[in-house]
Amino acid sequence: MNTQTAPLLPTVVVETGAKPTHAVIWMHGLGADGHDFEPIVHEFNQSRLPATRFVFPHAPTRPVTINGGYVMRAWYDILSPDFSQRREDPQGIQESAQQIEALIAYENANGIADTNIVLAGFSQGGAIALHAALRHPQRLAGIMALSTYLPLADTFVAESHSANRDTPIFMAHGHSDGVIPYGFGQQSAKLLQEQGYPLSWHGYSMAHSVSAEEVRDIEAWLATVLV
Repeated sequence: MNTQTAPLLPTVVVETGAKPTHAVIWMHGLGADGHDFEPIVHEFNQSRLPATRFVFPHAPTRPVTINGGYVMRAWYDILSPDFSQRREDPQGIQESAQQIEALIAYENANGIADTNIVLAGFSQGGAIALHAALRHPQRLAGIMALSTYLPLADTFVAESHSANRDTPIFMAHGHSDGVIPYGFGQQSAKLLQEQGYPLSWHGYSMAHSVSAEEVRDIEAWLATVLV
């Protein structure tokens, strides 16, 4: 494990074998950091996966409007708690997506092709995974979006790239999520399915979190896309 520094976002890196051939770039949620999902790698049955580099970037710090302007790690500002209106900061999303593109390029430079890279994230990080992956100009191995939604949904059809039209998407949500309502996440999934994306939806008896059952399902899904 090591931590990469500038000019890229700082990251926590866990490799499951020597000379990894695949990578998962996994973004944390609001107010957390790259260490948040680091332990999950050790919960996987790694014999089911190829040698994989799990990259957990730390989001930049910025003021978050709904938290009274408090400065914390955030992929973008959240302008309102109201899910009936635009609540995310477009510029922040675009800046974060560019930073994820830089991490993908770094993996490319280290011998891992786009087709062997999964973009993943939880909550705010999942929103960035969806936003960046659907616009990425090269085919990725998969997209994993946990307890989240599709940001800037009104522009994604025009801005999406055909390269990832058939990329598998894993979306999961807790039925009792009090941060991002289950129905809101499901609405995003339906929108993507209506556009023809191969998306699998998973609901769990949990709040805004990750369950043991979900971890098993993530492991099984990764085993199908990291090939």
